[in-house]
Formats: sequence, structure tokens, C-alpha cells
Amino acid sequence: MPEEPPHPNDQPRWLAAGELETWRQFALMLHRLPAALEAQLQQDAHLSYIEYYVLAGLSDQPEHRMRMSDLAVLANSEQSRLSHMISRLERRGLVRREPDPANGRYTQAILTEAGHAHLTEAAPGHVAQVRDLVFDALGPAELDGLRTAAEKISERIDHRERQNHPRKDTAPRLPQRDATP
Repeated sequence: MPEEPPHPNDQPRWLAAGELETWRQFALMLHRLPAALEAQLQQDAHLSYIEYYVLAGLSDQPEHRMRMSDLAVLANSEQSRLSHMISRLERRGLVRREPDPANGRYTQAILTEAGHAHLTEAAPGHVAQVRDLVFDALGPAELDGLRTAAEKISERIDHRERQNHPRKDTAPRLPQRDATP
């Protein structure tokens, strides 16, 4: 594949039949997998998928705290949307906000003890759903291929974002975690 996006005057590079079927299956999975994960989280933990992801992201940080601006990048969310979500999680006692002690112009989201307990309670069901839908469906070589493909696609997206928005933050690398997604 070319490194640079095609020039607007270039002829389109249409997808071959096999590529088109791969794209359709991939796009369908991109739509259905988060919905299936969210349904389980809603039913078992009364959390949306993004709320779970935000709580899990906070749990991975030192002292379970993170600047709201960094959390928005991690969650791939606009700051205003994230702020509304954090307000909902605050009302439930799962997070709180405080000024950043290093720079009071920033606000940090902090996972509360109740939030950590809720996340810890929600994690086994979520992991079971992830295992059932993804890991149990694929063999070791397929999982390696999926990981490699995901890394390559993410790197390509990050590269394009840096080209198009040199000062804009790109999605951070996922922290290395133990066996809990």
C-alpha cells in the first residue's frame, strides 16, 4: 500500500472482491463487537462500554488519576463529552475531580475506592465476554495476526493524524496490563 494518501486527481483504487468482503466483515465486526460488549456491561454492571474503558484507564494510572485532557485522548472523546460522562460517574460515586496538583489549570479525574470496587466487580463478566467473543473464536496464529493487523492499522492512523494535525495528540499506546482487558 502507498505510504501517502492518494492525490485527489488519481483514479480510485477500488477494492477487489476479496478485499471488499474482508472490509465488509471487518466493518460489521467493528459495529457489532462494541455493541455486544456494551450490552453485557449494561446488563451486569450498569456501565456503558466507554464508561468501563474510562474506569479501566484510570485504574491503570498511578494513584488511579489522570488529567481530563489525557483521558479524553485515551477515550477518543471530545473533552465536553468526556466531562458529561465524568459528571454521571461522579454522581454514582465512581470518580471524582480535583485540580491537578502539578498545574491547577488542569483537572484530574480520579477513580474512587467505590469506582475501583465496581470495576473489579464488573471485570470478570467483561473478560468472560471478551474471551467468548474474541479469544475463543480464534486460534493462536489468528490472534497473532489480529494483534499485528491492529497494531499496523493503529500506527497508520497515528501517522496520518500526525501528518494532518502535527500538534494534535494521537491516541496513546495502551498500557501493558495483566490478563484483564
